Amino acid sequence: MTSAESMQAPVCLIENDNAELIVNQEALQILTSITKPVVVVAIVGLYRTGKSYLMNRLAGKNNGFSLGSTVQSHTKGIWMWCVPHPRRSDHILVLLDTEGLGDVEKGDSKNDSWIFALAILLSSTFVYNSMNTINHQALEQMQYVTELTDLIKVKSSSKLVGEDSGDFVGFFPDFVWTVRDFTLELKLDGQPITSDDYLENALKLSEGKHLRVQIANLPQECIRKFFPKRKCFTFDRPTNDKSLLARLEEVHDSQLEPVFKNQANAFCSYIFSNANPKTLSGGIMINGNRLGMLLETYVKTISSGDIPCLENAVLALAETENSAAVQKATDHYLQQMALKVQFPTETLEDLLNLHTDCEKEAISVFMKHSFKDDTHKFQEKLVVCSLSYLSFLLSLFPD
Repeated sequence: MTSAESMQAPVCLIENDNAELIVNQEALQILTSITKPVVVVAIVGLYRTGKSYLMNRLAGKNNGFSLGSTVQSHTKGIWMWCVPHPRRSDHILVLLDTEGLGDVEKGDSKNDSWIFALAILLSSTFVYNSMNTINHQALEQMQYVTELTDLIKVKSSSKLVGEDSGDFVGFFPDFVWTVRDFTLELKLDGQPITSDDYLENALKLSEGKHLRVQIANLPQECIRKFFPKRKCFTFDRPTNDKSLLARLEEVHDSQLEPVFKNQANAFCSYIFSNANPKTLSGGIMINGNRLGMLLETYVKTISSGDIPCLENAVLALAETENSAAVQKATDHYLQQMALKVQFPTETLEDLLNLHTDCEKEAISVFMKHSFKDDTHKFQEKLVVCSLSYLSFLLSLFPD
């Protein structure tokens, strides 16, 4: 089986036939084999906007994610490429390239919404890619962000809609907006501004209490509330040679416009240095195995017609991992007791002392592999197992 460290090309992680989303089991096996923490970067945006090219740059390759050179969308579903993190040897960089939003060949716009929501749920850094400028039209095309509270619940006790956007912040990724083929001057009121200033200015809310104004403000309002950590990058055209644009995967860096090359390098450097490992609320670190289990839970819930609940997904993950942790710890306890207990020479006091020592070791093993056992339910199961074995051994002592 291909490992994360040896992936030479992306694989389809979530297949999409426009009617149902399906987890690709081969890709899932690669993901769940990753025991290191994962930095997950997902990119979304309208189709034919060059998302895949940026992801290939992050992978350090020209080829990989399919670019295409026609008006048709090439990427379908969500594709995954796991590569060693270039600056953190103890982490894996998981790149997720999503199919283009707004593809005219799709029959169901709800399908786009779920792709968008899954990219949010799985990533630690979420990249939104658009063309030319951040204007009213570009913000309108971000309508998917206004639907997130309808598509995702934080707590199982919540209503289907109406949760405050702030409730999601602890679960949501950092946000990066990339603007391609940007030709404007970065100036505001005659003064030079940064690309970050440009984004913040675009996210300013229009004044007025009229319903039309409130509706127009909704995308900006949601972005500001959902994603308090935001970054923006603007890119010139990669090249002015149309024949090269049609086959960027074959173009050498020396053939790119120097300005674009510098911008692309700055984007990659930012991601490598600033994209955080994927964590759950409370700082619980996520490795590939945990991410794969969360992915299966989310897709299963969506396929059933229900709405993914972040709290329930974490509880399901904890149930699975903690049950496995109890088994590992119990096995450790039994192995150590079998090695150390010497019948019939062992005294009762020695046996109890050995039990105490082995149980402490077992609890340590459990703590290493468990998480979110807030009520100590699983740790108590471990103690019950060890006491049961101790009772068995005590029964062997003469009265």
